[in-house]
Amino acid sequence: MTSTPGSDAPTGETTPRPPERGPLLRFTRAERWVHWTSSALMLVCLATAGCLYFPPLAELVGRRRLVVTVHEWCGLALPVPLLLGLGSRALRADLSRLNRFAPYDREWLRAVRRRSFRRPAGKFNAGQKLYAAWTAGAVLVMLGTGLLMWFTRLAPLVWRTGATFVHDWLAVAVAVAVAGHLYQSARDPEARRGMRTGRVDEGWAAREHPYWDAAANADRADR
Repeated sequence: MTSTPGSDAPTGETTPRPPERGPLLRFTRAERWVHWTSSALMLVCLATAGCLYFPPLAELVGRRRLVVTVHEWCGLALPVPLLLGLGSRALRADLSRLNRFAPYDREWLRAVRRRSFRRPAGKFNAGQKLYAAWTAGAVLVMLGTGLLMWFTRLAPLVWRTGATFVHDWLAVAVAVAVAGHLYQSARDPEARRGMRTGRVDEGWAAREHPYWDAAANADRADR
């Protein structure tokens, strides 16, 4: 059987392709730059939000006007790294992978419910795909509600009140999701290595992402 170009799963196959020998390229320099820049902006947004909404932190930090300004501008800048990164062909290919669910992704979710360690995945597992989609949607909602709160003349008071409610509680949900993401990253040194250096061990790739056609990416140049 043949593989569909650009897809994680072989067409008509049930056995993943064995990986090539040697370190495998997982993320290019551009992809890592987008990830780390977006992460830094998100963490600053969460930290400044904590300083604005929790009195003990507010008293400790002080300078509320400065904290508000940093929070607002970092929030506005959140989509910028991704938009700039769209110039990378590798990033666009990975976004396509994140947006596409395959049959083995549903099997991965069932395995999680059963607490089974047999969890087939392509380059990204189903949990990573759901996290990426949820985060992208949350950032858009946070950006929209934040603009309504910042520019008070954009909408009537009742809209701004609703926007404040959604913004505040969604920020809590984002904080929980980010904490979960960091926890999962802390449990997987090889995944952290992949985001830090761009390359991963072939054994890890075969074990954790057996349907990722890693060999096709092994000699891909940084873009």
